[in-house]
Amino acid sequence: MDPLVYIEPEKCTNCYTCVRICPVKAIRAIPNSIHPVLENDRCISCGACIESCAPKAIKYRSSIEEAKRILASKVHKVAIISPSIAAEFEDISDYRKFVQMIKSLGVQNVYEISFGVDLIATKYMTFFSDFKGRYYISSCDPVVVNFIEKYHPNLINNLVPFVSPMVAMAKVIREKHQNPLSIIYIGPNIASKDEILLYNDDGKIDCAITFPELRQLFKENSIDENTVDYSEFDSPRGFKGSLFPIRNGLIQAADIDENLLTTHVVCVEGKKSMIESIEEFESNVKVIHRHLHVMYGNSLSGPGLTTKGNHLLKEHLVIKYANKRITNFFRAEWYDDLERYSNLKITRKFKSNDQRIPEPPIDKVRKALKTLGKEPDDAVNCNQCGYGSCREFAVDMAKGIIIPEMCSVYSIKHTKSSNETLKELNEKLVQTRKELKVAKDKLRTEHDSAYQASELTNAMLNKLRAGIVIVDYQMKIVKANDTFCKIIGEEAEEINEVVPGLEGADLKKFVPTEVSNLFSYVISNSEALESKDVLHKGELLNLSIFPIISNKIAGGIVRDMRAPEVQKAEVIRRVSDVIDKNLEMVQQIGFLLGEGASDIEKMLNSVINFYGQDKNKSSDNNR
Repeated sequence: MDPLVYIEPEKCTNCYTCVRICPVKAIRAIPNSIHPVLENDRCISCGACIESCAPKAIKYRSSIEEAKRILASKVHKVAIISPSIAAEFEDISDYRKFVQMIKSLGVQNVYEISFGVDLIATKYMTFFSDFKGRYYISSCDPVVVNFIEKYHPNLINNLVPFVSPMVAMAKVIREKHQNPLSIIYIGPNIASKDEILLYNDDGKIDCAITFPELRQLFKENSIDENTVDYSEFDSPRGFKGSLFPIRNGLIQAADIDENLLTTHVVCVEGKKSMIESIEEFESNVKVIHRHLHVMYGNSLSGPGLTTKGNHLLKEHLVIKYANKRITNFFRAEWYDDLERYSNLKITRKFKSNDQRIPEPPIDKVRKALKTLGKEPDDAVNCNQCGYGSCREFAVDMAKGIIIPEMCSVYSIKHTKSSNETLKELNEKLVQTRKELKVAKDKLRTEHDSAYQASELTNAMLNKLRAGIVIVDYQMKIVKANDTFCKIIGEEAEEINEVVPGLEGADLKKFVPTEVSNLFSYVISNSEALESKDVLHKGELLNLSIFPIISNKIAGGIVRDMRAPEVQKAEVIRRVSDVIDKNLEMVQQIGFLLGEGASDIEKMLNSVINFYGQDKNKSSDNNR
């Protein structure tokens, strides 16, 4: 079964109102949790958190689909209605119309819970009259029962050992029909949804829905009072049990003395009154000497009703409804029904489910106060947090139920500190942005300069008649000029049109292995190679390779020996090398021959002079 009350995180705004409003602190504000955490084991199903949640992030378990399945089944169906219908459906002019609207959903019989109230009330009257020295707390409200079982387990034996009027009425109906049937309870208390799970015997109720859920069923089935006739509640019908939604309605139904001077019963209603009266009962019952009839107050308010507020008006409507119900009341028949069902087993037992959190050590409370910026004797006690004092707040903080941010003084102080820190960070951010803009402008200028330099370099490389290629250590081409692509062949020229400069291409795909090995040698050894003749596709190429970045990048100059200007320059260069070597040898010979060879030396000098002039002319032509 899904939990009765749950939080929808996507709607939660972290206002922590639910944490403040929960009477038993079943909702915690945990530091490492994004949203408040609802602990269902600690929940008493009062619905205070649902009522307080402005963004409607807290919901209760819907029973609409379950009710639809029952209504669509072929089994005999019965509905039990709370007298709170008078406060909820004030727009319906006559309760008999309302009864027929219920039957129009597919229900065969409709009973009011008031007879179950009357039956329980008579048991209460007898029980209280037969006083044996123990004072009791009424057990009609499941919220009150949950509260005592979980937070005052020492009082379990002081709970009146009777079922609620809802369960008592279910027992009456099953006794009357004596055949398989499904019972749907319709009322204002969401706690009834979990209460019905306790019974699988003759008090079994198959489904419990609230008034908003009933309205939805009416809407989906297009049912309103203008489309139905009158219909009366099935018998047995109640008497004063119709006053049950009012604080002392059960006491009125039991005809218990309410004279303040002589009564032995105190009637209490409301969240705060419930908690305080039960705590006081536990500590002072020996002095008070009174039974306690306590109701949380969800019969005329709470999430199980559509209309909110106007408590006095709702009480008036319930009283008006009760008077109308007993206009044609037959008391003799009512007495007979009470006698007929008086032997039903309506007793029950209660179980301790202690959810109390041990009180924290004093030093932990002091530490919590210190976190809040307070000393034990220096408390603001502004009550904005929902606690009576700063110490109470610190105690729950030490228990791990709440976080310091729920204290308004703490939040304001830390908000101010955070604002100052944020201001400093904003100022630093502005300065950083300025510095970043300067650096960005500088980088853009450098980028533009680098781009222009790159463009200029590319233009210059492409003007050279020699092929230029730059290769990295992976034999990937970093840059190559148009002449290199032309020398290498058509494939390189075609790729160059798509990928300018053959950037990223593999050198091994364009040149012989011998050439790539030469580049690899130069990069690995950082040693230049000059004027190496290599064959590529049957053509003679002259290659010079030099390191650019040690062990990383090398550059190569490739010349096509077929080009006329290259042929002439290369022939002159190589003849010059031969002549230079021969002249050096002749000079050495002449020196050895001495003055006798002076004529030969003169002749050779004239040759040298002539050669020098021709060499200069060749150089000029080569330029």
